[in-house]
Amino acid sequence: MLKPNSFDSALDLKQTLMRYIALYNTQLPQSVLGSRTPMQAMKDWHKSNPHLFVEPLRNLPRRDT
Repeated sequence: MLKPNSFDSALDLKQTLMRYIALYNTQLPQSVLGSRTPMQAMKDWHKSNPHLFVEPLRNLPRRDT
């Protein structure tokens, strides 16, 4: 994904990676997850094992502040 692109700055690279992570986790079904997205699989796991989660699930990756 990164090879054919050039980035103007570290911020540009970071923003591109964050968009890709969000796309991968919420829009791209994975065969190993039964044709579900990673977020769908995590939500299903959360429903069956809520005691394993300390924080609520979010649809976006965490951002460094």
